[in-house]
Amino acid sequence: MIEQDQNYKPIDHYGIIGNQHTVALVSNNGSIDYMCFPRFDSPSIFASLLDAKKGGKFTIEPLLNDEDYKQQYLPDTNILLTRFLAYEGMVEILDFMPVKEMEHNCTLIRQITVIRGEIDFNMCCAPRFNYARDEHEAKQINEHEITFKSTHWNIRLMADIDMEVKDGDAVANFTLKEKDTVNIVLEAVSEKGDKEDVKNSLKQYVDTTFKETNNYWKKWISKSNYKGMWKDMMNRSALTLKLLTSYHYGSTVAAATFGLPERVGGERNWDYRYTWIRDSAFTMYAFIRLGFTFEAGEFMKWIRTQFEKNIDKPNNLQLMYSIDGKSDLHETELNHLEGYKKSCPVRIGNGAYNQLQLDIYGELMDSIYLYDKYGEPITYDFWEKLCPQIDYVCDNWQEKDHGIWEIRSETQEFIYSRVMCWVAVDRAVRLAEKRSFPYPWEKWRKVRDEIYYDIYNNFWDDELESFVQHKGSKVIDASVLLMPLVRIISPYDPRWLCTLKKVEKELVTDTLVYRYNNQEFEDGLEGDEGTFSMCSFWYVECLARGGQLEKARLYFEKMLGYGNHLGLFAEQIGLRGEQLGNYPQAFTHLGLISAAFALNRSINGNE
Repeated sequence: MIEQDQNYKPIDHYGIIGNQHTVALVSNNGSIDYMCFPRFDSPSIFASLLDAKKGGKFTIEPLLNDEDYKQQYLPDTNILLTRFLAYEGMVEILDFMPVKEMEHNCTLIRQITVIRGEIDFNMCCAPRFNYARDEHEAKQINEHEITFKSTHWNIRLMADIDMEVKDGDAVANFTLKEKDTVNIVLEAVSEKGDKEDVKNSLKQYVDTTFKETNNYWKKWISKSNYKGMWKDMMNRSALTLKLLTSYHYGSTVAAATFGLPERVGGERNWDYRYTWIRDSAFTMYAFIRLGFTFEAGEFMKWIRTQFEKNIDKPNNLQLMYSIDGKSDLHETELNHLEGYKKSCPVRIGNGAYNQLQLDIYGELMDSIYLYDKYGEPITYDFWEKLCPQIDYVCDNWQEKDHGIWEIRSETQEFIYSRVMCWVAVDRAVRLAEKRSFPYPWEKWRKVRDEIYYDIYNNFWDDELESFVQHKGSKVIDASVLLMPLVRIISPYDPRWLCTLKKVEKELVTDTLVYRYNNQEFEDGLEGDEGTFSMCSFWYVECLARGGQLEKARLYFEKMLGYGNHLGLFAEQIGLRGEQLGNYPQAFTHLGLISAAFALNRSINGNE
């Protein structure tokens, strides 16, 4: 039973805004309860989502009676509009972050407008620096400007209302009449001192940046070449993926947050603010599908940089990195934070960074193959950097690893890792043949066939009539749903159809899919978890590719109903249909895009 802690709002009550350096989560009652500053993996300044008392937040509270809340994005943008609706008045708050080249110019803008009535407001900006571990000094510059100084970062708050410092926070109490507007700006303070003073022309500054930000997002999404069904959801997922992509580096974080639980009260609370090779490669696949080849090209530059950094150990591609390519992601527990609804420990860093997960070579090589096909031809210099990676796969594909689910117990020979090793070698061979690049023809083709035989002969269980999770096991794993999607097996193959029936029997409930039964497979952690939304979208795509179009469409459209009011998904769906895990999660949204793309093509007879 889920604990009803009134100090915490459901995860799906939040919208996300950002500037491609960092993001903020805005609840449907206008409170910013999560924000790392000035970039995705920086320490938090607002984290009441992870500790309601200590974490820090930025609240704007209209004093209304029995109000309702509504929240929406301005069409085709990442500008968030929150409405407060009551008999005595109506209020709108616009929240957005201007997209700028440099992360140290990070700015959060909040604009309050009274649509009807005369309404009193309370405002409180209560930052808590460095995951609420550092003290800070709040200094009143004048009635419209307050600075917050900590050991590691300084920010300033500006508003065209009077504010004051109270117990280290910026507070304000004010009244607005119909059509009145208040502008509030929170921004970084450079070490060289304040930038241009805008407090005397705050409205002009906000109006100008609003237009620029609105135009930026509309211009970006207009480049999508997708014209099919469910276009609004496709656009929202694309805009969300773009928010999670670094403006400066071209890398993509797996999710916006850290520490949100996969089960309320449980220990499965991870930090997803890093660049997984797997997740990023799949994200580039989604971008390429929609025609956003620039983003894919920027990621190719980032991955090439990782190869060049490891020039002395060219075969050692790491599972994940920080957005700027740092390799040490040491995991730490923040024991002073109680966690979302007391789900602890709250972790930063990610101890899985040094795990062996052989599948990453397959996802990466597949995205490179597609980029060469639909984006720009890769260079021979880049090919030279790739060849040692494929040689590494050829020499190590039989090794046990931790698998796609990052199992923290013993390593195994996982089918998904084996399949993606085949993908890595297969796509490398295809690319070399297409471009006439030199490559060890005999070795790569021989190994590709060996992997294929191994999968068909050693991961198929005659008794279960299914492919199994790892060699010698009796466990069914939803990762097999990728097999027809990466074309190692036909969606009409009898073995696959039997496997799909087994997945449906053991892991699928309606449109919801568990990744595996953790009562049957020891993954090194306590407690149950929800269904994995990306597995649900894999399932839909399998149905679509296998010609079960009515079923695929029904389940896809039902799955869309599990998204929140803004069309956002976390990693998992809980027992009450609630969002669980870090939020929003890139993997789920790119899975949505891939499933919709395949289903739309099949319905229109293009598959």
